[in-house]
Amino acid sequence: MGDDLLTIGQLAVRTGVTTSALRYYEELGLVRPATRDSAGRRYKPSAAERVGIILLLQQVGFTLREIGRLLGMRTSTQVWRELARRKLADLDRQITKAQAARHAIDHALECPRENILDCPNFAAVVGAVLEGKTLAEVHPG
Repeated sequence: MGDDLLTIGQLAVRTGVTTSALRYYEELGLVRPATRDSAGRRYKPSAAERVGIILLLQQVGFTLREIGRLLGMRTSTQVWRELARRKLADLDRQITKAQAARHAIDHALECPRENILDCPNFAAVVGAVLEGKTLAEVHPG
């Protein structure tokens, strides 16, 4: 069993993840070494796929805590779907916010004023933000 196991360094090279991140994943229970002895941690080759799953889920916006819940309950599709629905709603909010920011920046770049701080539209947006409105409310995309 020992020859086919990976050291933490080999797993790091194979996945592109630092050894400190792998140790942190282990601390969170996301990845577990097959053995741990005086020579260090040893991982099954399948641990690389597990790290790949973690990386993919991070890229779509899941937190490590959420990933831990997802990986800990492979059989519960109801929980998975609820987490996925919440993540989609969060992504929709982020997209709306980013679109409003993009629209505001485009508008600022088209402003004929030499200094954006002298623009009455900019001042109006600042005033609205100070009143508690979001950029998406004041400057929808």
